[in-house]
Order: sequence, then C-alpha cells, then structure tokens
Amino acid sequence: MNEILVIVTRLSESFMLNCKLFVLTLLFALPLGMLIAFGSMSRFRPLRWVVRTFVWIIRGTPLMLQLIIIFYGPGLLKIPFSWPNGGPGRFIAATVAFIINYACYFSEIYRGGIESVPVGQYEAGQVLGMTKTQIFFRVTLLQVVKRIVPPIGNEVITLVKDTSLANIISNKEIIMMAGEYSNKGLIWPLFATGIYFLIFVGALTILLNWVEKKLSYFRA
Repeated sequence: MNEILVIVTRLSESFMLNCKLFVLTLLFALPLGMLIAFGSMSRFRPLRWVVRTFVWIIRGTPLMLQLIIIFYGPGLLKIPFSWPNGGPGRFIAATVAFIINYACYFSEIYRGGIESVPVGQYEAGQVLGMTKTQIFFRVTLLQVVKRIVPPIGNEVITLVKDTSLANIISNKEIIMMAGEYSNKGLIWPLFATGIYFLIFVGALTILLNWVEKKLSYFRA
C-alpha cells in the first residue's frame, strides 16, 4: 500500500510539470499568436511573406523535431548560447518550443476569425465615424472571439496531451516517470497516466463548453 502511495505521489509531482508547461504555453502563445496573425495579414508584402513562411515551416514539421532542434541546435551549430544546466534548462527549452509551435497554430485561427467578419461591417463602422481601432475592438473583436472559441478549444485540449512530448529532451513529465516503473515490471502506472489526462481534459471540456454558452451572443 505504501508503495502504491509513493508511486501515485511521484506521478502527481511529474504531472505538475505537464501542467506548468500547459499554463506557460497558453499564457505566452495566445498573445504571440495574435501578433503573428497581424504580421501574416500585413499589407507590407515582405513581412507578410516572411511571417507566413515561418508559420508554414512550424505547422509543417513535427513538434518533436522542433523540441530537439531548439534544445540541441545551439550546441550542434556552435552557436554561442546554451540553455541552463539540468532540468531547468530542459524545461525552458521545451516551453519555448511549445510557445512557438502553438502561437503559429493560434495565429491561423485568429486570422481566419478576423477575415471571416464581413467587410460591410467595417464599412458601416467607418460611415458612423469610427476609427479603425474602434471598429476592431467594438465590432470585430467580439465576433472574432465567439467564432474562434471552438477551434481554440480543440488546440487547448491537444496541448494537454502534447505536453508529454517534452520527455523527448528528458523532461521528467508523467509519461517518462511511468515509463521508469514499467521498465521495472510495473505496468499499471503507465495506464494510470491516462486517468490524469482524462480528468484534466474533462475539466477543460466543461470549462470550454461554459465559455461557449457565455459567448452565445449575435444570434440570428
């Protein structure tokens, strides 16, 4: 019994790394994605081309590969930069990789949401004497938020599960911890990790459904 309690405690502690990675990624990727979206819609063609090419590269390559490149790349390319030693450095590198990856995905969702608002609403705002900033925040943004919540929600749920990829650069998250026990002949900790993810995703699903109901304005 004591052994089971110890294993569950260690799994819970490891899952906290997944949770920290999840929270930090959302905290920085959501606003960064908006900036990238504005860049991809810029009227300045060179900037638009560079941003869209970057987004294409990030979305077109596996997150696992990006983790490896970001963590090991500086050393392999002889770049005068190194991540902090030990676990903190690995966690920071994983966080940076996740933020960049998800910011690019979020940017496309933002861009699609903004471009889906009818042009006539911009024109109506201009007729009323509103500035571009006022039109964006008072007319466009409310509609964009409502439209992007479902796809953003899907990406958020995917992010929960993707945090397990951090073990590719030896971050001791819950899957890696369970793997250590499976190597010793204990298989149940590996299956138990599914319960952690199911509970977390279940709570997020309830929260996202609540948010969608709260944003049920602009009904016909």
